[in-house]
Amino acid sequence: MFKNNIGDADRVIRLAIAAILIVFSLIVGHPALALIAIVPIVTAFAGTCPLYSVLGLHT
Repeated sequence: MFKNNIGDADRVIRLAIAAILIVFSLIVGHPALALIAIVPIVTAFAGTCPLYSVLGLHT
């Protein structure tokens, strides 16, 4: 459907951010932060970011 527009470094950064959000949500006790972490996880594994597609970016 979408072309891959996320490079390997970008994927690692997205997964690290997601992990930080999940750990922080466990510490603070706010589950909404863990739900927000779904976005970088999905985009990292899919290899594409819809926002990057709209903006014409490719990493």
